[in-house]
Amino acid sequence: MKKNIVKILAAGAVLFMAASCDMDLVPEGSFVYDPENIITNQNDLDGFEAGVVAQFRGIFGGVFDEPQDIMVDYFNAVSDYGNNYGGVHRSGGDLDASNYDTRDNWRYPFLAMKNFNIVINGAKTVPDGLQDAAAIARGEAFVARAYAYLHMIRLFAKPYGANAATDLGLPLVLEYDQNARPARASVKEIYDQIKADLDSAAVLLKGVKGEPRAQKPTIDLVDALYARYYLDTKDYAKAAASAHKIIDSGTYKLAATAEEMEAEFVNDNGTEAIMQFFGNLQEGGYMSHTFYAPMQKDSDKGLYYRPYFVPTKTLLDSYEATDLRLACWYSDGKYPVFVNGNYYETELTVFKRFSGNPALRTDDVPNTRQMIKPILLSEMYLIAAEAELSSNAAAAKTDLNALQAARGASQTEATAETVQKEWYRETVGLGLRMPCLKRWGLGFNGRPGQPQAVAKEIIVLQANFADKVMNANDSRFVWPVPTHEIQVNRNLVQNDGYTSVEVE
Repeated sequence: MKKNIVKILAAGAVLFMAASCDMDLVPEGSFVYDPENIITNQNDLDGFEAGVVAQFRGIFGGVFDEPQDIMVDYFNAVSDYGNNYGGVHRSGGDLDASNYDTRDNWRYPFLAMKNFNIVINGAKTVPDGLQDAAAIARGEAFVARAYAYLHMIRLFAKPYGANAATDLGLPLVLEYDQNARPARASVKEIYDQIKADLDSAAVLLKGVKGEPRAQKPTIDLVDALYARYYLDTKDYAKAAASAHKIIDSGTYKLAATAEEMEAEFVNDNGTEAIMQFFGNLQEGGYMSHTFYAPMQKDSDKGLYYRPYFVPTKTLLDSYEATDLRLACWYSDGKYPVFVNGNYYETELTVFKRFSGNPALRTDDVPNTRQMIKPILLSEMYLIAAEAELSSNAAAAKTDLNALQAARGASQTEATAETVQKEWYRETVGLGLRMPCLKRWGLGFNGRPGQPQAVAKEIIVLQANFADKVMNANDSRFVWPVPTHEIQVNRNLVQNDGYTSVEVE
């Protein structure tokens, strides 16, 4: 029988591979994966590399960052939110192993990693003349795999700590094997693999210099991910050093005026993005945040907001009047807000950090489409300040104050409280709040609503909404392994506090 080599990402294909259960539908022996002969020419290599970047881009935005922030103390559900993200927002008994939003954060990164693995292993052997380009493609795949594992371990496992060697992490999948049914490796083993992948990427991408809005992974993106890794694993000296490689390079600059904030966060043309994936109106590639501040247009009212979640009073009160983020990321009453059949002119403030790039629409209605930015310079200042707290208070204060000054906030001493508060204000909407609370060993005590939103019942006031409390040890801070995954792979063990319901 003639051997058919599976070229999964050839010609820049962007399609996800079928889940492992679907692979059983393909007769055994019909396809042969031969990593030593999968890349035979320049077109193959170009296609595989494009596929890696596209797959990497596909695990950002929307469901990959909204649930983490909607789960905690940033937002209130409006009265007609339609149960969107309802399970994670309530985080009660109905946040179970069948939840779609948590499931997608498991499923799609693993589907993407399958393709990263094919390039990591397949691009080791290429025809003469392609070795240098293949090394870059492998470096990009190592970065993407490290990011995918770091994203997932923060959601589906306990934070890195004294029991990391025994706490359940994720299945460790480093090669494409449709028949594998791996058990969950420990938290430490997953973080060790993240480090190993970043080490490999650092070698392979050493000569790929960073620049603002780079469209592919660079050595600066590697260093930024190192900073996240070291912060999670509590190697604070290396976390600060990695963050400062970005800060001290002089390559990137914090937005410090209203015009610079608009360039960065509206027009996607700023100086903070360590990477910004390619995207345009014709081909897509952007992300949409449709639950915070989407706009519609009425012939009588004109433009108006139609949110599903609005900022809590706590979030709005965390900013001073002079803070550029308050002015640029939150509505000012210029447009009404439509909720449950009523227009509210001034009663409600919405979160409009992702209002939409005008270049990504065809009319005058903002549509929340923005270019995808994996990591921003501002996070490097926050990581550095947090990492320096225990050993170099002066350095922590310098880094904290640099971010505060740029954003128009009062400069404070660097304490755990002030650094955590700056994380809260700066990273809203980026999906980092839940991982931060887990890292700090903190919960939250309620989501007090905006006064008029409470008085007029614009937000949901039932139990587990505005009054939601989550203690630091709440089992819902560790998301469930999806039921379907456990049914397919009986070697997987469910997280504490959840059951996997059998389905046909």
